[in-house]
Amino acid sequence: MKILIDEMDDGWDEKLKELGYDAYSVKKLRSDGHKLRTDYSVINYAKEHNMVLVTRDTESGQACEENDLPYILLDNDEIFKIVLEKLKNS
Repeated sequence: MKILIDEMDDGWDEKLKELGYDAYSVKKLRSDGHKLRTDYSVINYAKEHNMVLVTRDTESGQACEENDLPYILLDNDEIFKIVLEKLKNS
């Protein structure tokens, strides 16, 4: 499974690689010359390369949903669930 990390979470690609995942960063791909300036180009790149997109951008998540692209949306609701779980375990 290939994973594409959206620019807000740059650095997660390195952490995932350390755990054995085939992960890439939008920011690093851009610095390597890939034209990934818009949400559309990022989503299209992920689709063309059979990648799961990890993003905090709800519009990108919706676009992935509409185009049958696998994605993980880290929106505020998901982050809030994590906070609640950690508070329960404290």
